[in-house]
Amino acid sequence: MGPIGAQLKRLGKHSAIYGLGGLVSRIIAVLLLPLYTRYLSPSDYGKVETLIALATVTGVVLRMGITSAFFRFYFDSPEPEQRRLVLRTSFWFTMSMATLGLVAGVALSPAISELLFGTSNDAELVAASFVGLWCGMNYEQLTSLFRVEERSTAFVSASLTNILITIGTTLLLVVALDAGPLGVIVGNFTGTLVVYLALVGYRREQLGLQFDRGLLREMNRFGLPLVPTALFLWTTNFSDRLFLVKLADTEEVGLYSVGVRIASAMVLLLTAFRLAWPAFAYSIEDDREARRTYAYVLTYLVLVTTWVATGLTLLSPWIVDWLAAPAFESSSRVVGPLAFAAVAFGGYIVVAIGVGRARRTQFNWVVTGAAAAVNIALNLILIPSYGMMGAAVATVAAYATMFAGMSWWAQRIYRVPYQWRRVLTAALAGVALAVTGKLVEGGLAVALAFAVAYPLVLLPLGFYLPAERRAIGARLRLARP
Repeated sequence: MGPIGAQLKRLGKHSAIYGLGGLVSRIIAVLLLPLYTRYLSPSDYGKVETLIALATVTGVVLRMGITSAFFRFYFDSPEPEQRRLVLRTSFWFTMSMATLGLVAGVALSPAISELLFGTSNDAELVAASFVGLWCGMNYEQLTSLFRVEERSTAFVSASLTNILITIGTTLLLVVALDAGPLGVIVGNFTGTLVVYLALVGYRREQLGLQFDRGLLREMNRFGLPLVPTALFLWTTNFSDRLFLVKLADTEEVGLYSVGVRIASAMVLLLTAFRLAWPAFAYSIEDDREARRTYAYVLTYLVLVTTWVATGLTLLSPWIVDWLAAPAFESSSRVVGPLAFAAVAFGGYIVVAIGVGRARRTQFNWVVTGAAAAVNIALNLILIPSYGMMGAAVATVAAYATMFAGMSWWAQRIYRVPYQWRRVLTAALAGVALAVTGKLVEGGLAVALAFAVAYPLVLLPLGFYLPAERRAIGARLRLARP
């Protein structure tokens, strides 16, 4: 466990730092919600959210998977010259595609406004969102360099600076200048633009007028199959709310959305992991060491995420009671399924790295497409009868399909000795504990006891390895007074 322990400690350190930055940004997003709801009408806020969603999908298409390819190709060679070439090719390709999107978006803004909102009066708002898209694409590409360098503190520092400038600008535009939804969109990209320009100056020696068409073709061959993958993931993540609107009603969407927000504690955990994982995984040059490390990462990620999911499931009635009005009480029913769906998604993130390492991404879209199809089919079948619980079950089934499908495909082309017995033991023990705790209905104290008991329940099930039991025993002895 020595080398493995050091590798896992490195991954954990960077994930924790990324998680801190993500936590701050989510807290600030919650704090800004009263500002938006006070100074914007529901219609204006809806327009902002719609344009943010449009920018997200458009960005996925325009990037053509270059960010993922950048992580994979950066570690192909330890030579600084080759890595600089990968950086410059990625930088200028992203700049070109973002500029293409900006020009097209501004030119078509009246038509897009008419299509989305039934009027061309919001063309200025649409144009501003495409400026934000340009800033976001270029900013993400440049901050990815901090991630491959494993400079997580610098990455989070840039993110926090971005957030602080965004808050200040948004307050000025929306509150002081009464700029409405345009102020929100401009405020959102101002921080990104300022930090991006500062990073261009900071990285000026690494950036330059260098572009390799042959390298770009190889990177596109790797990255392009990931575009439909990302689009199918987007469908799996967001289609349930659209189906609830059409097949149930807006009240059910509101209840479900509160459950999604509470279960998003899992999303924060996985976002931190996703930021650290690609650079960490590809930086391990020796294939034997990489395979062994990946196996332990899957086991421990399932362990941690299952424990969090179990706690959220058991404590969800009280969390909803603390955070929401009494009318949202029933939202707690969907927290558990959505939290355990995130466990499966975390597993997918880990096993998919083998496909990236082998550069065999062509089949990824089939896996995520199958998951999206399962999600859509079950939403259509279950929502009319079961409402938001049907949507939650559809989400669980979709992510389980995605994890199983990617595990099968990745193991065919890059076999890793995953500890499947331990993975299943960790996941099923959490599910059993959560179900049992729900059936007991013993109050908050009992729910807390069940949540805390999760790692102890794994002991008689033979989950822990001898080295792990010794390490746990040593820590417990040190903790005694």
